[in-house]
Order: sequence, then C-alpha cells, then structure tokens
Amino acid sequence: MSIASSPPILIISHEFFPKRGGIATYTEEIARGAASNGREIEVWAPKSESIAKQDFPFRVRQLDLKGSQDLLCQLKLAREWQRNRGAIRNSIVHLTDPGPILATRYIQYFKSLKPHRLILTFHGSEIIRFAGKPFIKALITKSIKRCDRIHVLSRYSRSLLERYFPESKTKILVIPGALKSDFRVPKVKEHNITGPLIILTVGRLHPRKGQADTMDALTRLPESTRQIIEFWVVGSGGKYGYGKELKSKAKEAGFRVKFFGDVSEEKLQELYTRADIFALNSVYFRKSVEGYGLVYLEAAAYGLPIVANSVGGVSEAVSHMNNGILVKPHDQEALTEAFNRLVQDPALRENMGNHGRIWSQRFSWNRIANELYNTMAM
Repeated sequence: MSIASSPPILIISHEFFPKRGGIATYTEEIARGAASNGREIEVWAPKSESIAKQDFPFRVRQLDLKGSQDLLCQLKLAREWQRNRGAIRNSIVHLTDPGPILATRYIQYFKSLKPHRLILTFHGSEIIRFAGKPFIKALITKSIKRCDRIHVLSRYSRSLLERYFPESKTKILVIPGALKSDFRVPKVKEHNITGPLIILTVGRLHPRKGQADTMDALTRLPESTRQIIEFWVVGSGGKYGYGKELKSKAKEAGFRVKFFGDVSEEKLQELYTRADIFALNSVYFRKSVEGYGLVYLEAAAYGLPIVANSVGGVSEAVSHMNNGILVKPHDQEALTEAFNRLVQDPALRENMGNHGRIWSQRFSWNRIANELYNTMAM
C-alpha cells in the first residue's frame, strides 16, 4: 500500500508540548517523523495556550484534560474517543504513554470503538506498576492482546514486558530513540583550560534521577579536585522533599553547586556547550526505573563524556568506556572514581566525547516512524 493511500495516524498522549521530558519528546518527535514521511497525522493532547503558538507539521487537537492518570482524565479521554469513533475506526491509533492506555482499556471491548490498528508504547516504569495491581494487570493484558504492535525504546523494556505480560512477545518492536529532529550538531568545543571544570546534570529533581548520589560522589573527591569543579543542576521538582535535600547537601559539598531550575531550550544549549562532563546517575526507586534516557543522547551529541548508572535501559543509551562510564547503582566508591578519572584525564574526555557525537546519531525519528508505521500490514 502506498503512503498516500495509507490510513491516517492518530497519536494520543497525556504528555506533549509544552511539557518537558522523555515521553513528551517521544510523542512530538514520532509525530514529526511520520509527518516528514508523508503520513497524515493528528495528535490529541491536553489543552495548552502554548500549543497554538507553535507551527507543527501535523494537526493537534487540544483536549480539556490536565494530563494526569486520574479517573477524571481517563473518563474525559474515553468520552472523546466515543465522540470520534468514526475517525477512530479508520485510523492507526497510537497510545504513547500510560494515561491513554489506562483511559481506553475499557472502551476497546466495543466493536464500534475499535481502531483500524492499535499501537501501544511502553517506556519502563509503568510496566512494573501495571503488573503490581492484579485488576489493572488483567485489563492491560487484554489491551495487549487486542493491539497490533508495541513499541519500546530498549531491550530492557522488552524484557520487562515479556516477564510481566508474556502475551506481548510476538508484538514488540525495539527501536531506540533519537535526537530531536531540529537538533543542530554543535561545533567541537575547545578544551577548558582556564575556568572550573563543569559537571552538568539535567532532569527532574526526583530520587530516581540520583542527583543526591552524584553530589555525594563528588563530595568524596580529593580536596584539590573539588576546588576545580562546579556541579550544575538543571531541572525542578519538590516531590519527597528532594529539592530541599539537594540544596542542603550543596551547602556542605566543598565545591560550587548551581541550581538553574527549568530553563529554555536556548539556555539549555548554552549550558551543554559550556559543560565538560554530563552526569545522570539514575537508580531504582519505588517501582520506577529509567527505561532508556533520551537525555543521554542529547549530552553525547554535545560531545560530553557521560557518567551514568548501569540501571534499567541506560546501558543502551550509554556505551560503557566508549562514550561514557557506567557504574553499579549506589556504588559510591566506583562513582567517585569515575568522576575522578574523567576530571584528571582531558584526553579521555575528548575521546569519549568524539565517540558520543557519532553514537548519538545512529537513529532518526524519520526512520523510527517508518519502521513503526509503514511496515504494518493494513
């Protein structure tokens, strides 16, 4: 079947622009990739004034949702699905995050509401949470049986699905993520030989992201080393009092720590360009885990050597001793040694940075969208 005669694609998400984060990036970029391939795309997303100001190459239907996974959001999305059942029946419907998957788990029982084709995307942590609730697990199992394809970004997420939902085995497609479609490869930066050596982390301030472990590891560096480093923290979040904990630690760190909060894309680009090392030491936390980590690709594209934990799907986003150093979660001695090694060895930083630039460009969203949508039997 030619692309021109292929059914339209309807992508439904509770996480979309202007939200930041992996799922929001995934949703927008998979839509851009499919549109670039010539497919007819419509995205359903929570209402935001910022959306109208953007020039997307696809239609966006703004829904009266706050974008959570609570019952009210689920009911509102289910009602929207029912109202548009004619379009649903003739479309490839792609649910890109847990919210829509939960919201539509009941209505798929009705033949008149069944889409032409159904694709589900799982990212990692939600698999564990769904499996931990018997009633939800039973419903998700039925959704998996009814879907036509499942996309995951890592082999790790595939292993979780196959362990908890064995019915998924024949439907899973593993395709790693890619840099944003508008990403422009920065110029190779010159060695930092005069100013402080900057270690950058980007992510929500949340126990799973491991910023406290990073700070603790840096605090254990020799005093002479701590005097030449700065730790830059990008991101916000107050859950579990984690932001306050980090700021308290910063006062006793023995090196300069700068908190930037949420920043614009332009500011983030500037910070990446000025940084020397990237660190995001994610850990398991309350059934939550890093399924892949698009931020590691972004850091690699800026030529930054990476220090990360070998947890979840991170080892598929960071290649150990190629573009970064992976350590076991909570191994503070190994984490401190990884930082010390990179701080003391500019040649190693440069070598890993050069490998990272190449590593980060292995895939494109055009290719991902093509493999996901254009290879489906219609």
